Amino acid sequence: MSGVTLQKVVKRFGEAQVIHGVDLTIEDGEFCVFVGPSGCGKSTLLRMVAGLEETSEGTIRIGNRDVTKADPSERGVAMVFQTYALYPHMTVAENMGFGLKMTGHPKAEIDRKVAEAARILKLDELLSRKPKALSGGQRQRVAIGRAIVRGPEVFLFDEPLSNLDAELRVEMRVEIARLHREIGATMIYVTHDQVEAMTLADKIVVLRKGKVEQVGKPLELYHNPDNRFVAGFIGSPAMNFVAGSVETAGRVAAAGLGTAVSAEVALPGAGAKVEVGLRPQHLRVEDGSTHRVEMTEALGGVSYIHVAASTGEKLVIEAKGDVIPKIGTQVGIGFDAADALFFSEAGLRLR
Repeated sequence: MSGVTLQKVVKRFGEAQVIHGVDLTIEDGEFCVFVGPSGCGKSTLLRMVAGLEETSEGTIRIGNRDVTKADPSERGVAMVFQTYALYPHMTVAENMGFGLKMTGHPKAEIDRKVAEAARILKLDELLSRKPKALSGGQRQRVAIGRAIVRGPEVFLFDEPLSNLDAELRVEMRVEIARLHREIGATMIYVTHDQVEAMTLADKIVVLRKGKVEQVGKPLELYHNPDNRFVAGFIGSPAMNFVAGSVETAGRVAAAGLGTAVSAEVALPGAGAKVEVGLRPQHLRVEDGSTHRVEMTEALGGVSYIHVAASTGEKLVIEAKGDVIPKIGTQVGIGFDAADALFFSEAGLRLR
């Protein structure tokens, strides 16, 4: 297996530049997830690693090899797409072994590799079926098995679960995580679903408009975001943001919270605009009348209470238990100042 290194990688389509000088190192055996909103460049970057898109500038290395100009077949990668792309007239075994058959591998070797991939993916009893007789999750496992059989240095996944329903997505996340543990391969996975990113990744790369916003372990990004975009994108439900202004050193007025907030960070001068960020689990309902309950979501073990401040700002509060306020009532909110994050007017984290 091998790691992947991107050095000042740029992609242009005509005059439009969509990837802006990306530098990134993915270690051997690491599970790296590219995450970001639609149009951020994550799939384009993955396709550049695969060789399906040409690199306009920069260098891509897999292991010790410079593969920037290499054909896809020479890169030692295998890609699993959003669509299963299975041959409907072939059995599961034939689909999984087709790539090796086309490159002239002996039948005994193909059978052995298909059997091993089937064991890993629990497809042993389905090898004689055709795709129409499989569920969506089983078809996706076959597509992954086809990649395993090739024995690549790097696995590439382009939103492989987006066609599955919610229950199957959870099941397949577990399968992919188990697969990574079992074979220990380098994997790069693209998704717009930050829950997938948090649960699967050793390393997350947050992208926006073709640029890397932050790279780190899932909980590092969750607890210590570099900017407002990462803070709002990582975490579900999303972080609450409230407009504020600096009163004095160490103190921010935030009308949307109904109180001023102590800030043990380096703040700009008095009167400067800032934003205060608080995650839903860091807010609590208290006695008071500063916020109006607009909606509640009772999910069993946890509830989400949507409230509006007099400023019009909307907040989500995570509450435990079954007792939740009624829609239309007035409540107060509480929080610990130590849980608050602060962001400059430009969206940068204040530390």
